[in-house]
Amino acid sequence: MSPIKVGFVGLSSSGWASTCLAPGLLNSPSYTLTAVSTTNAESAAASAKKYTELAGHAVKPYWGSTEQVANDPEVQLVVVAIKAPGHKAAALPAIEAGKDVFVEWPAGQNTAATLEIAAAAKAKGVKTVVGLQGRQAGVVKKTKEILESGKIGRILSSSITMKIAQAPGELGFWGPTVNQRNIYTPDRDGGATMLDIAIGHQLDVVTHLLGPITSVSATTALQFPTATVIDAEHKPTSQTIRATGPDHVAFSGLFASGALASVVWRGGIKSTPGRKQFIWQIDGEEGSVRMESDELGGAFLHIRNPTLYLNGEVVEVPQTSGPADNLTSAWEAFARGEEYPTIEDAVRNHQLIDAIATSAQEGRTVHL
Repeated sequence: MSPIKVGFVGLSSSGWASTCLAPGLLNSPSYTLTAVSTTNAESAAASAKKYTELAGHAVKPYWGSTEQVANDPEVQLVVVAIKAPGHKAAALPAIEAGKDVFVEWPAGQNTAATLEIAAAAKAKGVKTVVGLQGRQAGVVKKTKEILESGKIGRILSSSITMKIAQAPGELGFWGPTVNQRNIYTPDRDGGATMLDIAIGHQLDVVTHLLGPITSVSATTALQFPTATVIDAEHKPTSQTIRATGPDHVAFSGLFASGALASVVWRGGIKSTPGRKQFIWQIDGEEGSVRMESDELGGAFLHIRNPTLYLNGEVVEVPQTSGPADNLTSAWEAFARGEEYPTIEDAVRNHQLIDAIATSAQEGRTVHL
């Protein structure tokens, strides 16, 4: 089978796309990087030069609107890896041109944008992939295997507590300090709050393993309404920004199976001794599965490798070197026509996030 020819929107010479998304494409015989598209001619030329050298063949540069890369007759799959507010505008020209698309989560600034992408893809009959690569993590695959084997019996409940560390030198997203490259993330309407990104990634894994959540009763809090902006070296600047998205989120609810869901997410907490980053316990009638992590960012299952326990005993899980490995697995699953997250999955995830936000704002249980 011939390699899938890729046009990559947002592939600069550094950043998330270059360190995590691109390696799986460059190293796979299933794909060929054909073109890159960035915001301006200078960055496009720099990116094309870098990836021409890495790929060992010419990579074409495009810039500005994604219509150019979308209409390149050699491009079959357009990858969109830019900030959330630009997802829809970047993806729609590719879909209109009849190209398959990969869109990084959240695949749209809000539910309406994601629904628009989904409707366009359905109308044109193109394939969609969404960057919810937590499903590919070894610990998630192993947990799914255990649950489906019936080793812990009928699932009764799922309980998660996680924290997103916050201190100079740590993640720099949501909390009292925000890295200057992430200043859009505390904005409730920017599509990149803690609820949208960190919790969104985790919710997809939860429902992938345990099925849909049918009701939620949520409470949110904003403990750090003002954030100090830190520079690339994690040093405070004189700039502060106002946060409007919650940095603490809790909810209880029910899965379609009848099992109880209980979750507490906490942002902006320093990594002082004794504070667990992540604990997830799934209890069944016959036993339990538990994940734990003390690693910085340990709650991000698409990035880290928590320890997995079955009835208190450690379960050996193939370790990955981080998100690049999980994304490589996701790329290969798409190329082989196996199971992968689609824009419809992204819509369902957005609707669950909306239900959590609505429940917290209106003080009521929301049914999905």
